[in-house]
Amino acid sequence: MKVIKYVAPTMNEAMKKVRNDLGEDAVILNSKVTHSGGVLGLFKKKMVEVIAAVDPGIENEKAEMKRMRSQSVLPKPLPKEDFREKQAIGEGSVHQELRELKQMIASFKSNNQYERYDSSIREILMHLQMQGVNESLLLQAGDYLEDKLKAVEGNPQVLRDSLLSDAKHFLKNTVSDIPMSGLSYKKKYINVIGPTGVGKTTTLAKMAAEAVIDKRMKIGFITTDTYRIAAIEQLKTYAGLLNVPVDVVYKLDDYKKAIEKFRDFDHVFIDTAGRNFREKKYVEDLETVIDFKRDMETFLVLSLTSKESDMKEIIKQFSSIDIDRFIFTKLDETSSYGSMVNIITESKTGIAYITTGQDVPEDITEVNADEIGELLLKGFNYERSSL
Repeated sequence: MKVIKYVAPTMNEAMKKVRNDLGEDAVILNSKVTHSGGVLGLFKKKMVEVIAAVDPGIENEKAEMKRMRSQSVLPKPLPKEDFREKQAIGEGSVHQELRELKQMIASFKSNNQYERYDSSIREILMHLQMQGVNESLLLQAGDYLEDKLKAVEGNPQVLRDSLLSDAKHFLKNTVSDIPMSGLSYKKKYINVIGPTGVGKTTTLAKMAAEAVIDKRMKIGFITTDTYRIAAIEQLKTYAGLLNVPVDVVYKLDDYKKAIEKFRDFDHVFIDTAGRNFREKKYVEDLETVIDFKRDMETFLVLSLTSKESDMKEIIKQFSSIDIDRFIFTKLDETSSYGSMVNIITESKTGIAYITTGQDVPEDITEVNADEIGELLLKGFNYERSSL
C-alpha cells in the first residue's frame, strides 16, 4: 500500500493534493492539526496534516477492467455456423426474458399445490410470484382469495375486480402489524448504515432536507465515512446546499467531540462508511466509532436491485445493532418488489422510506401498509395473463 503524508493550510487544500496524487479511491488513514514556524512559541502557523494511502489492489482491478474492455471492443468474427446459431437463439435480452417468463408460467402450471385454486386466483398468484413473493405468502394469499371467491357472485369482470381488491387487502393485512413510518424526530441522533453502493449519503441528505426545509430545524452532519474522500466531499456538498455544518470523525474521541459541538442542535444526521459488510469486522469497526446506544434512531439502507439472499445476509451481519426501520433504495431501477415484503414479514422490521432516484429532496417517499399492496400489484392485468 502506497502511503503519503500531506501538509496544507486547510483540509480542503490537503484533500485536493490527495485527490490529485492518489485519485478518488484514496483512503484517509489519519488527519490532525499541526503548527509550524513562529518565534519563541508565538505566531505559529496552523497547518493540517493528512496521511493518505491507496490500495494497489484497486488500481490492479481497474487496469484489468480496462484491459478486458479494450479486448471486447474488437471481438473476433464469428464463424458462419456460430452466427446462424446465435440468430436462431434470438437477438437481445427481450427473447431471453420471454423464454424465462414462459418457463415460469409452465412451472407455475405444473405446481400441484396451486392447481386447487381457480384460474383467476392463479393469475394473481403468478404475478406475485414474478414479483418475488415467497411461496409461504403465496399459499396464504391463495387460501385467502379462495375463501373470498366463494362469497362473490356476479359477472366475471366484477369477480376479477373483487379478487384484485381482495389481494391488495391481503397484502395490506400481512404487513399491518409492522411499524411503517418515516423519521419520528423523537431521537436526537439519526443514523444510516448499510453496504456500499446503496445510496446512504444521498438518502441521508433527503431526510435532512425535510428537517431543515419543512420542519425548520437546526441540524448538523457527522460523517464517519473516511474510507474514501469522495464520500466526504459529497456530504459536504449537501451540507453546503442546506447551509448546515458537517464534522468528519475518525475515532470515538472525535465522535464525542462532535456530539459536544452539536449539543444545542435539534438533530444530528450521521453518515457511515459503505463497506463489504459480509465481513463482521466492518460492523465491529462501526461500533468502535459510533455510540449506537445514545438517543439514536438507526435506519438500515438496502437496495432493491440486490438479491434477497444478500440483503438477508447484510441484516444478519448488523444484528448486534438495534435497527429501527429499513430504507429501500433504487425502486426506479427494478420492477420486482417481492423481496421487500419477504424481508419485513420475516424480520418484523418496518419500512421508513423508499427512494426512487437521485434528486434531493424529491425522490423519497414514506411507505404505509396500503401502498405495499398497490406496489406489488401495480401493472397487473388479467388480459395480459395467460394460464
